Amino acid sequence: MSSSNVWTRSRARMRLFPELLAQCSGEAAAYGKCVASTTTGKQELTKNMCVKEFEALKSCFQSAAKKGVK
Repeated sequence: MSSSNVWTRSRARMRLFPELLAQCSGEAAAYGKCVASTTTGKQELTKNMCVKEFEALKSCFQSAAKKGVK
C-alpha cells in the first residue's frame, strides 16, 4: 500500500468536514455552549465535562458520514 493513498484519503475526508458539520449544526452548537459555559473564568475544561454533548456530536458525524454528503 502506498503512503500517498493514505494522504489522499485523509484529504478527501477533510474536504467533507464542513458539510458534515453543517448537517450536525445543532449538536455542534450544544457542544460548543457546554464547553464555553464550563470554561468561564479560570475554570479549565476537564475530561468528561461535556461527554453527553460530545457523544451526540460524534454520533451525528458518524451517521452523516455513513449516509454520505448531500
